[in-house]
Amino acid sequence: MGAPVVGLTTYREQAAWGVWTERADLLHTAYADAVVAVGGLPLLLPPVDTGDVPGAADVLVARLDALVVTGGADVDPGRYDATPHGRTAGWRPDRDAWELALLAAADDAGLPVLGVCRGMQVMAVAAGGRLEQHVPDRVGHEQHSPGGDAFGDVDVATRPGSRVAGLLGERLTVRCHHHQAVATHPGWDVVAEAADGTPEAMERPGDRFCVAVQWHPETAADVGLLAGLVRAAAGGA
Repeated sequence: MGAPVVGLTTYREQAAWGVWTERADLLHTAYADAVVAVGGLPLLLPPVDTGDVPGAADVLVARLDALVVTGGADVDPGRYDATPHGRTAGWRPDRDAWELALLAAADDAGLPVLGVCRGMQVMAVAAGGRLEQHVPDRVGHEQHSPGGDAFGDVDVATRPGSRVAGLLGERLTVRCHHHQAVATHPGWDVVAEAADGTPEAMERPGDRFCVAVQWHPETAADVGLLAGLVRAAAGGA
């Protein structure tokens, strides 16, 4: 059947390249490189207004073998009926709507899905969950998101018997860049936590590959999750 096609959601931001400064659909190259490295073919999925193009998410999902909901801005607190925290900022309603539509279509199709950082939070909200809007308020430190473009190294412990543990082992150090976290997650099991109790991974029970992590597997040697996604997309376990 050839290499599995893995859809990657994208940012839509003001960007500069060459002589241009324009609105652009973009994504860190590390995502596409990581997908190729584990045998997949990346396909970028910029936000589409489903009001203008009804059924767009279903049409695209039908052409994919797997979906990655990537990192990015905070989710709109209105999506989970919350008042914005003072540190919650920059949410993108167009991206929220598009990724929620893609996740619904992926659920209907039984498509393998991986959420990364913001992706984990979108997946929790899609299930009717809520977010913790500023983790440092609870844990008293900034290790999960040191600031700027830096990643925090966070030690996590996985739950024995989980899919994540099977792919990555019992303990690992991951690269994080998140000031928010999942607070409630209907239908999902938390399967990895930081020492401070912050949920760092969750998965749905069952045979379908449906996993989300707060860290960034595309940035480091942790390719086990993406390799597992691509195997599932190719019809493996």
